[in-house]
Amino acid sequence: MLKIKRVPTVVSNYQKDEASDASVGCGRNCLGACCLNGARLPLYSCKKLVTSGEKVVVNNEAREPPVAFLESLVLGEWEDRFQRGLFRYDVTACETKVIPGKYGFVAQLNEGRHLKKRPTEFRVDKVLQSFDGSKFNFTKVGQEELLFQFEDGEDGEAQFFPCMPLDADNSPSVVAINVSPIEYGHVLLIPRVLDCLPQRIDHKSLLLALHMASEAANPYFRLGYNSLGAFATINHLHFQAYYLAMPFPLEKASSKKMITTENSVQISELLNYPVRGLLFEGGNSMQDLSDTVSDACVCLQNNNIPFNILISDCGRQIFLMPQCYAEKQALGEVSPEVLETQVNPAVWEISGHMVLKRKEDYERATEEEAWRLLAEASLSEERFMEVNALIFEAIGCSNQEEELEGTNQQNTNISVNQTSNRSHGSASECLVLQ
Repeated sequence: MLKIKRVPTVVSNYQKDEASDASVGCGRNCLGACCLNGARLPLYSCKKLVTSGEKVVVNNEAREPPVAFLESLVLGEWEDRFQRGLFRYDVTACETKVIPGKYGFVAQLNEGRHLKKRPTEFRVDKVLQSFDGSKFNFTKVGQEELLFQFEDGEDGEAQFFPCMPLDADNSPSVVAINVSPIEYGHVLLIPRVLDCLPQRIDHKSLLLALHMASEAANPYFRLGYNSLGAFATINHLHFQAYYLAMPFPLEKASSKKMITTENSVQISELLNYPVRGLLFEGGNSMQDLSDTVSDACVCLQNNNIPFNILISDCGRQIFLMPQCYAEKQALGEVSPEVLETQVNPAVWEISGHMVLKRKEDYERATEEEAWRLLAEASLSEERFMEVNALIFEAIGCSNQEEELEGTNQQNTNISVNQTSNRSHGSASECLVLQ
């Protein structure tokens, strides 16, 4: 049950008469110290989570979930900004179709997005780079682009405060519009925005993203993350999120169980998908799941391996995909036909939502073409095994379960994510390095 706490009504900055603010701050109504004094936003405090909960099935037959308060808040505030003309283009006018085939890749024609997006202002060959305040970052956006503050709660119930100050001494996490959206309701989750964190995963921020996925309570709401070198375009920590009322092809891919960690997080390898990746799920708590994935991400970051993350199934499943497209592109190893599409395979594309920039690519889109494009981003099998070894060492597990169990167990460990009920193995299934 949501509790809405009333506070004295204060007109927010973006509702004030512009003429009355002409002498305040830098004139851009940004999040810098020049304009922050007196700024206010709604605050959504999510309920405290204890366990990861039971799995929610996402498939074409799934019933429409009831509209939750967080969902109505996100979409209501997003629609308000849409009506006020704050986006670079009208994403609702973009053509979209499902490509025929086994996986159901989704194609969108968005011819002007790459011209209207902010350009990348950093090196693409380094996953870890320091925050640079002289480059574009989210403290420079207008406060009218912010929707609300979002924080981990300490109570068993979610709470909503319609108007709360932005506290510079306790940097808030905020939800903002993506001014270059690829779907209706496309937003950004920016953890501790005033701390000016670079685009790198840390344990606290990933857990916040999982809390948002859980609080949304809608399997069609996913969060995504792009590391530097994997087509993040802004070096200021952020996740993306939006609603898509169908399964992503990535979510429908089969998988093979590899290991179960001591805290019952199950790690599986994706099968028969163009981009090699890992699926993390289960755990004794959502924190266990989050910490395991965070450890894996920190390992990739420290080894300069770009990656993308998809947070799915209300935070119960996390897909981790190391990739090498930018590296291959720099070495001239990407096929000319794929380069001509100008598609950069970031998290949404790798998940199966293909944002195409040319009408001819959209009109002739096939599952084979989508597969070929995404395969260019995938690590080779040999390199993927090397990366897995690094990850398993970082999280304290040795990848020997399949060899120990023998070939008779292999078939029982292959499943389709959206239709199977997985059992989380015991700690004895993992060799823990003491």
